[in-house]
Amino acid sequence: MIIRTAKQEDAPNIAKVHVDSWRTTYKNIIPQSFLDKLSYEQRTTLWQNNLANPARNVFVAEENEEIIGFVVGEKRDTNTEPGATDLSAIYLLEQWQGKGVGKLLLKQIMHTFKDQGFHKVYVEVLADNTSREFYKYYGAEYLKTISITFDGVPIDEEVYVWNSVDTVLEKLS
Repeated sequence: MIIRTAKQEDAPNIAKVHVDSWRTTYKNIIPQSFLDKLSYEQRTTLWQNNLANPARNVFVAEENEEIIGFVVGEKRDTNTEPGATDLSAIYLLEQWQGKGVGKLLLKQIMHTFKDQGFHKVYVEVLADNTSREFYKYYGAEYLKTISITFDGVPIDEEVYVWNSVDTVLEKLS
């Protein structure tokens, strides 16, 4: 397995992982009506735009030349805190969850954040998503709960923070 920087031509394969992982991970969390509307074509366009943004760090996990997961790190427009950035996504195909791929992606993005001079990282995760335990395991601390909506249905999202990239990297070693 390799972790590498995503390229523009990866957009369709990242889109497939994005849609497929949302449909399995968020089943019974996000309204099914929303999940049913997800499309590979729409997400491919989204990822073409995402990958064209030089401020966005995107890495993919690849096994046998197939993209099985990805991670995204970027400083959100709403994050004005000096020295802080955001982990905006880690998604894996269901059959690759729990096999250490997420750890490798997290390690890559944390090294990138450190190289870019960031020391603090925020991550938002749906409250009913068990992946929040992954973030907590690597030292993310609960900060607050906010409400977001999908197809008009309010859903709780928890905000976590890592106060030290170095501490996370130590745990990932």
